[in-house]
Amino acid sequence: MHITMVKKRLIDGTECRKCIDAVDHLKSRGLWDHIDEIVWAEEEDATSAGMVLATHLAVDKAPFFIVRHAGGEAIYTSVLQLVRERLGQTVSAREQVEEIDPDEIGGI
Repeated sequence: MHITMVKKRLIDGTECRKCIDAVDHLKSRGLWDHIDEIVWAEEEDATSAGMVLATHLAVDKAPFFIVRHAGGEAIYTSVLQLVRERLGQTVSAREQVEEIDPDEIGGI
C-alpha cells in the first residue's frame, strides 16, 4: 500500500488549517509514518502537482489522500475515514463530530 497526502498551500505560503489538523491527528495516533508521499496543491498555481491531481480526481477539498493498493486506488477526503478503513484503527463518535467543519455546512 502506498499513501499520498495532497496538502494545500495558501497564497501567503502557509499550509491550510485542515491539512495541519490532519497531520497532527495522524502524528498523535502514531500513523504519520504510513504517509509515503506528500504532494502540494499550490493555491496560486493551477499547474502544481496537487492541483492537477485534484482536478483529475474531481476532488475539491484539501487535504485528500490517494491510497494505491493491490486492488487499485482509493481516494479519501477524510483523515478519519482513512484511519478507520486503511490504517485499521477505530474512530470514536467524538472524533467524528470534531471532524465536521462548520465552514463547510451548507455547501460552497
